[in-house]
Amino acid sequence: MGFGRRGLTQERKMSILTSPRGKVEVVHCRRTESQDIFCIKTLIRKFTQKLFGRLNIIYLLEKANLAVTVCNDKEEIMAHSIFVDYPNWNVAKQDNWIPVFRELDKEIPCTPLNTLFMHFFVAVDEYATGCLKEIIRTVFKAVPELYFIFLIVPTYLSLGSTLITVFDQVGNIPCMNYDEEFAVHICHRHDHYPQLHIRKARVEDHDDLMPIFMHYDSTLKEIYGEYFLAELIEAQDEDNHAVVCEVEGKAVGFMSVCASVNLPLLHECFDLGPFHGFCFPHPDDLLEPPKEPSLEESEDTGNKSDSQGSQRVVEEPVSIDTSEMIQEKDTETSISCEEVLSLLSKVSEDMQDLEKNLSIISLVDEDDFGSLSSLSSSLLLSVESSHFRPLYLGESAAFCIQLFCIDERYEARSLDFMSFVFSLFPNKNFCLISVPHLTPEFVLIQNFVKVVPFSNCTLDNDLYVFHRAGLLRSITIRLAKFLDTPGVEKLVRTLLLSTKILSDLAQYNEAGRDPDGTELQVFVAEVANQIVGIAVIRKEMDIEYIRSHYNIEDFIYFSHHQQEEHGRLNHFALNPIFRHYTKFFLKEILRLGYKSCLYYPVYSQTREGKLQSSYAHSLTSALHYLVPVRPRRQIVYPLEKLGINAPSKEVSKDQASYALNHTNRKLTLEPKVTVNARIVVVGASSVGISFLETLVFCSHLKFNNLTLISTHGLPGKKLLSNEQRKFLASDHCFNDKDYVLMSLCSWVNVVVGRMTAIDRVAKQVVVSKDEIVFYDHLILCTGQQYQVPCPTGADIEQHLTNREVMQLSKRRYTGTVPSNLFILNDEEDCVRALFWLRNNSTLTEGKVIVYGNTLDAYTTVETLLHIGMEGNCIYFVHPPAESNTTYINNYDIESAVDEALSAAGVKVYQDALLAQWNQGQDPDPIQNACFTTSTKPFRLECSAFFSFYKKNVDYETFKAFNDACLVYDGRLVIDTTFHTNDIAIRAAGPLTKFSNRYYSNEWTHSNFSSKEIGFQLAAAMLSLFDPTLEPVTEPPADLDRLIPMYKGAKIQGGILPGSYHYLHISKPAIPTPLDVQRSQPDFGSEIVTGNAKKGTYFRLYFNNYKLVEAITCFSKEPFPTSNYIRLFGQHEQVLNNLCTRFDEKLIPDLYSYFTEPWCMALFHDRFIDLKKELRQIITSKQEEDQPTMEQIARQLEEEEINLNEKPQKYLQKVFEDSIYKSLLEKSILDYLHYNQYHLPMYAWPGII
Repeated sequence: MGFGRRGLTQERKMSILTSPRGKVEVVHCRRTESQDIFCIKTLIRKFTQKLFGRLNIIYLLEKANLAVTVCNDKEEIMAHSIFVDYPNWNVAKQDNWIPVFRELDKEIPCTPLNTLFMHFFVAVDEYATGCLKEIIRTVFKAVPELYFIFLIVPTYLSLGSTLITVFDQVGNIPCMNYDEEFAVHICHRHDHYPQLHIRKARVEDHDDLMPIFMHYDSTLKEIYGEYFLAELIEAQDEDNHAVVCEVEGKAVGFMSVCASVNLPLLHECFDLGPFHGFCFPHPDDLLEPPKEPSLEESEDTGNKSDSQGSQRVVEEPVSIDTSEMIQEKDTETSISCEEVLSLLSKVSEDMQDLEKNLSIISLVDEDDFGSLSSLSSSLLLSVESSHFRPLYLGESAAFCIQLFCIDERYEARSLDFMSFVFSLFPNKNFCLISVPHLTPEFVLIQNFVKVVPFSNCTLDNDLYVFHRAGLLRSITIRLAKFLDTPGVEKLVRTLLLSTKILSDLAQYNEAGRDPDGTELQVFVAEVANQIVGIAVIRKEMDIEYIRSHYNIEDFIYFSHHQQEEHGRLNHFALNPIFRHYTKFFLKEILRLGYKSCLYYPVYSQTREGKLQSSYAHSLTSALHYLVPVRPRRQIVYPLEKLGINAPSKEVSKDQASYALNHTNRKLTLEPKVTVNARIVVVGASSVGISFLETLVFCSHLKFNNLTLISTHGLPGKKLLSNEQRKFLASDHCFNDKDYVLMSLCSWVNVVVGRMTAIDRVAKQVVVSKDEIVFYDHLILCTGQQYQVPCPTGADIEQHLTNREVMQLSKRRYTGTVPSNLFILNDEEDCVRALFWLRNNSTLTEGKVIVYGNTLDAYTTVETLLHIGMEGNCIYFVHPPAESNTTYINNYDIESAVDEALSAAGVKVYQDALLAQWNQGQDPDPIQNACFTTSTKPFRLECSAFFSFYKKNVDYETFKAFNDACLVYDGRLVIDTTFHTNDIAIRAAGPLTKFSNRYYSNEWTHSNFSSKEIGFQLAAAMLSLFDPTLEPVTEPPADLDRLIPMYKGAKIQGGILPGSYHYLHISKPAIPTPLDVQRSQPDFGSEIVTGNAKKGTYFRLYFNNYKLVEAITCFSKEPFPTSNYIRLFGQHEQVLNNLCTRFDEKLIPDLYSYFTEPWCMALFHDRFIDLKKELRQIITSKQEEDQPTMEQIARQLEEEEINLNEKPQKYLQKVFEDSIYKSLLEKSILDYLHYNQYHLPMYAWPGII
């Protein structure tokens, strides 16, 4: 559980250990993984248990802040240690240990920020001392704020020859529980990974520093000459300084700082409101905010560094995080309490104007952006140019870092520079640094705050700022008191939810719990007697719901956490200049509140109300320090059939959905890898959404610059009620609930508009013809859309036929688009059509033409009938088919639908080609339409015209590709790794085709699941950003000519005329008529129950290996689609020997069959994991001198074993007599027991 190797060292740093006997081992440190536990237990000795007690290692790892394992180059575990932020052996309470340890030695300024306790250590005896020192050094390096590590052992024990090498005794402490004393030992940072000595640079440092510079880059030397560094050092004056850090008299790092900052440029490109423009106040400063709510600000906050979406920054603009540096007798820069109060007060005042703006803006939720954009797609993009920008006339309060470099061995101490450089500029409060977007985030700027750029920022660099007050090491987190109320009011007074926060504070001070009895805790962060942060925590009352609906067990062993240890984070606000202390704040909440896990839900906002008041949580800047938790697919239970064996109401209840974010004790010292690369996705298709979802849920990565360009913004706005959602068919990739559970608006910046051009040289996308979005990686997944049909222009009086005018139908329509022509491609189009139909009395008085033969055309006809239109007022016109494969490819179902259309009175015209609107006159509005056929033409009157004629790439999109010289051959050409002919531009989905060099034109992404395509696209890109992934190796020369074949099911569904619910699931394939498939020699078998015309049709197709490869459902009653999707790819024996039972006429109805209790496990989200585990058992060698079951099966296949019986019976006999049977049974029973909250209908030993 947890992140394993990530974060401790992004690259393995190898060390060489030599044992007393001269043996050598090459070792490295990494974070402990759950699979290490077995090996760790083998290292435990009796002396270990005497020192640390008899411990449950799994439990201790769950509650540890940091656990480190030492491995050799063969990945064998050499040592292990666990560190926690409170003492063991019950010598002090975890929330109040500081007074106890301060009394031991007043010279040791231990605080929760700078102290950890070693709770466990084991090692291979021969290398124990070397491993211990490696661990201690690694821990001090991984946690820069750490200065002391305490070790507590019984007084009657010596430390042994290993621990005594790094720990010194400082005193004794009595145990709280029983009469025994414990010895306290300490390990200091300065003995292992000390603070760096910082001084002014000298010319003689040149020779020490140049190798470090050249290790990273030779550009400066090439531009400025070999002695550029010496010249820079010599040129120091009162505004320009050069500083070095040294170790043992040798310079190992360099920083050049300058008081000259181009503030006008920064004011133009970045939102500096929270920092008063990096200027000192001036009486003539123009700070008046705009009088009208400006959408621009939301665009800017949408493009913020935190990438948390416009809503997030809006509600908690003051929230910033915590992580502190410690006061280790470092007196080079001291800040008095009065100076701090002045600084904090100033920053608080500076925030007010921005906060007021943001609070106003936050009243417009993301859903409203979508509805606004449907009226004017470029509205959000066009307002910024006229937006008010404050004017700051005061002197500059900032200096900047021009050049910075440090030996990677000492990089973790980079922040040691800051105290010294601030002392060089006593009248400056801000330190700035600018770095290119693609520069990996290094240690120094991890303590800086990233400044939000404006959406029209043209700089190629990110801007970071560090405030002088960030040097303070006296931040304290504690439970709130009544006397804190004025300070909290001042902190949150401009926040949208300030009233709710203050109400929670008052409720806590009064009763410590809500009126309904829910435990309530409020914590404050305090610096120099001023409140700089607040957090509101409640006991998590829905923990069973969370466990069953979210993959929380990706991060914790649930059974090792008590119910009262789960807390819900309701509000979190922190002054911006202490942003780098957020993780410390969260860690202290867990320690002081006796919690082990925190959960932060993000609810979807309603369109009617601006906020869901019952779920009004502060959207917090702490979000990036939490991990998003994937939702779990839920079984649709036949509750009536299950009766008392149904899951509990806590599991099956239907409540408001939310996206869940989480942190726990293990994650508090786990850094994320920050990715600042500007990744721009064009098109909110299923492919694009799947791509973004995959990146967002990479919990160890933090993507700061994800941007989606879409005509209508993010999907999932619930513009239509469930009863009206039938205009378009569904691919079942995502639904509205999925969008709520993802909450992409929390992580992705959304630009509403249409891509109209791509500038590959400048790496920018032009949106709505005049707005610019810059990119480092451009992802094109606009898909294909229905286009305005182009009438052939044929005069029906001349009695022309389709054959004579067919070519004319392939032209692009360039005339006036009629107002009553509806091209439905997304939900917004459907809403517009529905609104128009109702407002123009078309439903009761008009006639409608539906032109097309796609599944969407049929679902639209059904929707028109459903909302009240008479069937005889609907003309359903089918254009000539372009393929011999029909839209449903099943004669039984097509016949039932045709009968339903006839019964409803819908007039169907076959093989008709659009010839003219209004007989060639002005087409707006369409009053009639003429069609040619293969025989006699005809004309139809209409009030509205729905076209589903052909899908193609939108012309503006095509023109953008073509003008950018991207290779286009009917579709955008890509290779097998999604690249276009531009290495920075990738594309995926129906928009694309594979290059001709693969000789596979019949296969495109259209043949595969869009969700899987998006996932594979993200996986292909993650190797660029994720240091934990193995480097991608080039495929063999022959293989790079093969296109990838994805295996996920291709799904389509909808409600067809006659109110038939339709679902078809199949493996990716080139479309072939069903009759042709059945005539093939390798056609498997099919099972069909029910009757299509009665609405009870269910078809399963099995391939030759008895695996389900196609499922077709056609029913008058709704059915559990998500359950049936899980049947794809299952073997018929897994389906309870379905084929045999069907042959014996035991299965009259598959719908009823799949609601029986036995099959619920098949629909469980972790059933696939069980199958993998069982297969691993079968293929592993469990018994010595015996082949595995897989090897026996292979021998039978190759006829290496002579049999007198059927191979299957022989295999079964071998299996019954082997160890595998008991192992498989145990694995299945463990699975059922562990998931019994989802699967209570199964019995297991112990309950019967």
